[in-house]
Amino acid sequence: MMGAGHAHAHASPDGDRRWLAGALAVIVLFLLGEVVVGVLAGSLALLSDAAHMLTDAASIALALWAMRLSARPATGRMTFGWKRVEILSAQANGVTLLLLAVWLTYEAIQRLVHPPAVSGGLVLGTALVGVVVNLVATWMISRADRASLNIEGAFQHILNDLFAFIATAIAGAVIMVTGFGRADGIATLVVVVLMVRAGVGLVRASSRIFLEAAPADLDPSAIGRAMAARDGVVEVHDLHIWEITSGSPALSAHVLVEPGRDCHAVREGVARWLADEHHIEHATLQVDHAQPRLIELGAPSAPHCEITHGPAHLRPAVLSGCSESPAVHRPSASS
Repeated sequence: MMGAGHAHAHASPDGDRRWLAGALAVIVLFLLGEVVVGVLAGSLALLSDAAHMLTDAASIALALWAMRLSARPATGRMTFGWKRVEILSAQANGVTLLLLAVWLTYEAIQRLVHPPAVSGGLVLGTALVGVVVNLVATWMISRADRASLNIEGAFQHILNDLFAFIATAIAGAVIMVTGFGRADGIATLVVVVLMVRAGVGLVRASSRIFLEAAPADLDPSAIGRAMAARDGVVEVHDLHIWEITSGSPALSAHVLVEPGRDCHAVREGVARWLADEHHIEHATLQVDHAQPRLIELGAPSAPHCEITHGPAHLRPAVLSGCSESPAVHRPSASS
């Protein structure tokens, strides 16, 4: 997930909102000025930068809105609360970036074929101011908790804008020195590449959460094997790992415990291990005693559940007494 390792321990929701609101104000003020100068200079590169900054402003505004909604308690049918609103806004922002990239690509090609007159001085001056503005906004957003997909997405967008303004400044300088008007269209295509990169990243990250995929930094198979190797555990199946929202992993599993062992103690040990080793605080574990069974050499054991979802992870000692391969485990009856 983007930015998972960049959260600030001192960050708070109120502090995050203040930093985001400050960055939003800086971006909007510059955005309005850039549109005016872009129209006067006839520069598509400046207007494309302004469009990219508009998506940055939208992403910050959506993040502020999502933070307010996500603070609502879980009630009624919203059993997880409104925490996934930030994922909705992140995906909407990513799709918007991709749509803008399509439009700007068309306009840039038109300008490469029929280059208009562009004021290189205005383009260069505005782009240099844009570099300063992006540095200020980047610093402000970096003070917020970047574990949020929205906040990290906005941060990445502004970093991309920094490179876009550098490309635009180079285009302005080229136009001033050589009169090569197509430099404006080329700079626009550079911005398009950055927009596509950011948009695809946001759509991919948000789609993983919507599809209930395991977080990128968590390997369900490895975690399942490690859970099955815990003291007192015989088998782990129906293992599911997903994210409620960015930075909030959740896990559920059916855990079979050795006959005669304390199920509650084993469950508490596994839950504590998941929290300490993998930062999974939301773990729902169904724990039952395994049925006493005689494992004969070469005879695989019967499944505990008639229908399981995903592979069953067996304790290594159990696997060594049957014909099943540790790398394969027991396949599920259905998913």
